Amino acid sequence: MINTVTTNKFQQSISRNKLLRVAGVGWLFDAMDVGILSFVIAALAVEWGLTPGQSGWIGSINSIGMAVGALVFGVLADKVGRKQIFMWTLVLFSIASGLSAFTTTLAAFMTLRFLVGMGLGGELPVASTLVSESVEAKERGRVVVLLESFWAAGWLIAALISYFVIPSWGWRSALLLTAIPAIYAIYLRWNLPDSPQFTVKAESKKRSVMQNIREVWSKKYARSTLMLWVLWFTVVFSYYGMFLWLPSVMVGKGFNMITSFKYVLIMTLAQLPGYFTAAWFIEKFGRKFVLVSYLIGTAVSALIFGNAETIVALLTSGMFLSFFNLGAWGALYAYTPEQYPAIIRGTGAGMAAAVGRIGGIFGPLLVGSLLTAGYDIGFIFAIFCGAIIIGVVGVIFLGQETKQIELE
Repeated sequence: MINTVTTNKFQQSISRNKLLRVAGVGWLFDAMDVGILSFVIAALAVEWGLTPGQSGWIGSINSIGMAVGALVFGVLADKVGRKQIFMWTLVLFSIASGLSAFTTTLAAFMTLRFLVGMGLGGELPVASTLVSESVEAKERGRVVVLLESFWAAGWLIAALISYFVIPSWGWRSALLLTAIPAIYAIYLRWNLPDSPQFTVKAESKKRSVMQNIREVWSKKYARSTLMLWVLWFTVVFSYYGMFLWLPSVMVGKGFNMITSFKYVLIMTLAQLPGYFTAAWFIEKFGRKFVLVSYLIGTAVSALIFGNAETIVALLTSGMFLSFFNLGAWGALYAYTPEQYPAIIRGTGAGMAAAVGRIGGIFGPLLVGSLLTAGYDIGFIFAIFCGAIIIGVVGVIFLGQETKQIELE
């Protein structure tokens, strides 16, 4: 009996680790693409002579695609299953990302970035839902945060590619490097099992999309939905507003492009310990503790970074910004699927992510428009600080702790 239990636990561990690895590899390539984009924007601004407003639109069109993708593919995940959508989104993302390397006009580049965003926006909530439903309650939060840690690895690789490749080989080569390996992730996912908590049964086939959407806002789930929408909007608004502009902000503070890329690379290194500490705290102290504490850390770091004048202050506050913000992201992805039952989990998570991506549209645009209007970066980052605090208040007063609670 003991040997049977031990064998079952070992098999579950192997299955969990395989799922984490396969989902994480795709997550890594997604992060590479988003990370590369922040450096590509800085390079395109020089090569194509873009204004801050045009540069802001590149980041925003990506978020528009992510909003559409999160909503559409999140809803479909409750109709056809998690694995199928997991595959579709990665194929869309890979093809569009590769083609964007060959564009010669801003319009063509932005069109393809919209499609890249759709694939990326659809994959992330579906991936976290699949992993969340496939892991035991006692370690669910930690495993989902560890899945999110692949994002930091992807950003780190993106920073390395940008530092070593873009100055010598150009931004097109960098985009190709992010698209080609994603084909390997498609191969890995081919034999991935679907969620054990969700199969396309008669019940899910009978339910309409509008039924699922209405259920998300039913009396039972309305409070959780409101909390998630506020949280996702404020977190994504501030993240894309700050991080897509980091290389450009460094250039604006007087550093050349190569030096700016190097400093952003150093800041990116702090993302990994941010994830790992959040993964440990989330099962020890709970989801709300991690979200509140790490978001407050993000807000303080953003305020200091925006007003930093010395390189030491910039690097230190930038590293804390990466540490706290990405740790909070891990908790956000762990927390979101836990608010709904399996029948509407994809829809609920997808809708929350879609609302967040609307914030991601306005964040980069806000930076571009305010810089054009002559506002300094300290004022702009103070706005992001205030937005994050609103998200913290939402979690404190509307959020319910879900640590180690069995999913419905």
